[in-house]
Amino acid sequence: MSKFFLSITVFALAATSAFGQIKKVDDIKKSLETTNKDTIAWVYGGVLNAGINEGFLHNWSAGGEIASLSVNGVFHGFLNRLHHRDIWSNNLDLNYGLNYAYSTGFLPHKTDDRIDFTSKYGIKYDSSKYIYFTGLFNFKSQFTRGYDYTRPNWDSAAVSNFFSPAYFTTAIGMEYRRGSDVSLFLSPIAGRLTVASKFYTDQSPHGAFGVDSNKTAYYQFGAYFSGRYQANLTKKIVYRTRLDLYSDYLAKDTKNDSGRVIKKDSPANISVLFDNFLAWKISKYLNLTFGLTLAYDNNIPYVKVPTPTTGPNANQEVPGNNIGWLQISQVFTVGLEYKF
Repeated sequence: MSKFFLSITVFALAATSAFGQIKKVDDIKKSLETTNKDTIAWVYGGVLNAGINEGFLHNWSAGGEIASLSVNGVFHGFLNRLHHRDIWSNNLDLNYGLNYAYSTGFLPHKTDDRIDFTSKYGIKYDSSKYIYFTGLFNFKSQFTRGYDYTRPNWDSAAVSNFFSPAYFTTAIGMEYRRGSDVSLFLSPIAGRLTVASKFYTDQSPHGAFGVDSNKTAYYQFGAYFSGRYQANLTKKIVYRTRLDLYSDYLAKDTKNDSGRVIKKDSPANISVLFDNFLAWKISKYLNLTFGLTLAYDNNIPYVKVPTPTTGPNANQEVPGNNIGWLQISQVFTVGLEYKF
């Protein structure tokens, strides 16, 4: 019996010690959200939101879609390595959504698609608590083919795909950082590379995504700003926002062979990405999320190209040319949340 009680006592002490370690890690993570603590630690976290919407009608006098199903997933994760004055931070945002409807034979129509990864390495400036010399790398693309579903023959030509386009940005600059909640990064030396398949650039005399016709890449060199902010508005409501600005020093007007300007551009024509995400935790696992992204890029102008009537692409829509300058993506989801 004494051995039994001894075992129970040892187990209780071990459990108490383990709980204390977990609590200590949680305390460190909480303190690092708003302060730059001098420590050696890995700090990580993330949120996965997934939602499903379903509808069914039978002999419904008002009419409507007989059957439909929408699925949507949003992931935001971070992994940071703190080592005294140095910090290596990584952020990954993934979005994907599909809609299935009876009227389209339940062919999936994409409603959201995004890959966005940012990695930064910073060394704290000696005389400041919040200023870092920082190098940055950012990658943006998507998972699968995208289509313009407003076209009668939308499935004849995709308007985008994985790595078409893909955007790579590298920059060196200064970062103002307060924990993991506030980050303001400014670089006067930033390169950006846009790549796309010739499938998209060859089928239009204007190219696609800023990449010229018959080419697969477009390089820019300029200044870059990236600001991130996260706030707990209440115990159950979290708001995240991000603003990216890019000015291309090499930007200039595009002229045709006769010298006529066919596209105006300059370093003052700044590319913008404005991201907003709001999450409301309704219960332990159920939540409501709202996302809104606004983007502007002069390298993706609105150009209406007539459908060719002859040649290899006869009667097929030309991909990648019916995108307006101001791009808007909005997603509203009620679903499950998993946080780690």
